Amino acid sequence: MLLEDKNAVIYGAGGRIGSTVARAFARQGARIFLAGRTRQTLEAVAEDIAAIGGSAEVAEVDALDERAVGHHADAVVEEAGGIDVSFNAIWIRPVQGTPLAQMSREDFMSPIVTGTASHFLTAKAAARHMVQRGSGVILTLSTSAARLSGRDRRFHQTGGFGVACAAIEALTMQLAGELGPRGVRVVCLRPDAIPQTWPEGFQEQGGSEVLAYMEGATMLGRLPTLEEVANTAVFMASEAASAMTGTVANLTCGSIAE
Repeated sequence: MLLEDKNAVIYGAGGRIGSTVARAFARQGARIFLAGRTRQTLEAVAEDIAAIGGSAEVAEVDALDERAVGHHADAVVEEAGGIDVSFNAIWIRPVQGTPLAQMSREDFMSPIVTGTASHFLTAKAAARHMVQRGSGVILTLSTSAARLSGRDRRFHQTGGFGVACAAIEALTMQLAGELGPRGVRVVCLRPDAIPQTWPEGFQEQGGSEVLAYMEGATMLGRLPTLEEVANTAVFMASEAASAMTGTVANLTCGSIAE
């Protein structure tokens, strides 16, 4: 198993991406520490992990609360002996579809503050412990919005969300540069929109047009799945990717070419 005997902390673990990655990590042998703001949702994920023979513990943690994040990381280290993997899957609630020239300051700044602050705080908390052991992997999460121009007025007006994603990728590079000499790797996952995360009934309410447009803009003619994101997270967190840091894993199915 790729993550056998590893301790993995997942923030936003009750969400679609966080929970899928948590289950994938558990299947690969990791001990999982689920963090989020809704205990009931986290406990459901923990039950799923227990059902497949894995180990998961739950903690209510607000990823924007520096003290809470720090205390939780300290508690994980005290109990498990260290943190091997930290993954931030916090959902950034954006205001999209409004031109920047018409957007309020509050709507523009909200995703930027949430995205950059939560990634900074969770990475900082994990890094403090990882550098002492000389090893560890920090995984961040952005989207294809980091590279979109907003030229298509129907679907690419991402407001502050695109700026937030670009900032998270820049933070990833800076963290990788600072932490690399201490044995810690930092990698960003960049999927395009994942239909499995869309609200129920969205396609019936006009979302089918969005889906067709977005699929048509990819080289593969489709959008990524949760399982593909989780499988990539497993690989990046494992020793199989030990030479990879300071990079963005492009999971856009070719909507972004690099």
